[in-house]
Amino acid sequence: MSQIPAIGALFGAVDSSTFMGLPAATPETASGSAAILGATTATPYASVGAYCRSGPAAIRAGAAPYSANLLHMDFDLGGPIFPAGVVTATDCGDVTIDEADAAGNRERIRAATGALLDRGVVPISLGGDDSVPYPQLLAYEGRRPLTILQLDAHIDWREEVQGERYGLSSTMRLAAAMPHVEKIIQVGARAIGSARPSDHADALAAGVTFVTARDLHANGVGPVLDLIPRGAEVFVALDVDALDPSVMPAVIGPAPGGLTYTQTVELIAGAAGRGRIAGANVVEFVAERDPNGLAALTAARIVTVLLGLIARQAAG
Repeated sequence: MSQIPAIGALFGAVDSSTFMGLPAATPETASGSAAILGATTATPYASVGAYCRSGPAAIRAGAAPYSANLLHMDFDLGGPIFPAGVVTATDCGDVTIDEADAAGNRERIRAATGALLDRGVVPISLGGDDSVPYPQLLAYEGRRPLTILQLDAHIDWREEVQGERYGLSSTMRLAAAMPHVEKIIQVGARAIGSARPSDHADALAAGVTFVTARDLHANGVGPVLDLIPRGAEVFVALDVDALDPSVMPAVIGPAPGGLTYTQTVELIAGAAGRGRIAGANVVEFVAERDPNGLAALTAARIVTVLLGLIARQAAG
């Protein structure tokens, strides 16, 4: 045999451009419990550009070998992804992005997210850098208040970087200024990032609760989940560098001591148990730093768990 055997061939996977072979839709036609929406950037910094532009495609590729397994047993969920035996999610492709038109990108992401919310569909965005969540979060204005559960090695509280206020290092500061965001819990901070002591002080003054990676490893996920109000609408903001680089090397700023895959899944599942997942993003995936595809598989598995949890909450 000249080629390396592929697990997808064993399962009977078919070629598909959608996540795990989900039905394709648009934000205006999506139905069911959740929808995948790719966005390769919103507001890139001039110094690095849209360095995660291949992220959405890579995460979809990580899920592709399992396109024939949508209704199989998933032991991370305790049953099939879609427990009723009917696929209740779609993939709406990627938002049109013009790397020279940041304002237009932000509006297109906001509008696509809002269209999904208007249809009662929970958006899961695939990034793309961490500037993508800002316009996504804007779409929740006028809806129920949000609790943000951010999993990230960095706190993203810069007022500006290189003169840009809407870039990836400012996401949580921007979110905290939104009247519909009532609580922010930031988990996984470690090592050195863009934040200065004054940025950290600003976050604390705004009411943010921090659980560092060291705190999480020492005390487990329980104390984090206790911070989520019962019945909250929870937005899961996952920068994949929250995970340890031993399982997620495909990031621009790796830092040792990060979360395990299991801790990440337990946090997301626990959040779903405390309230309702109202949206999510999986961002900062740098495909060029994933030579064997293992990081893409890990990211795809987290997205799969999100789909399964959202399907369960929709089913009641």
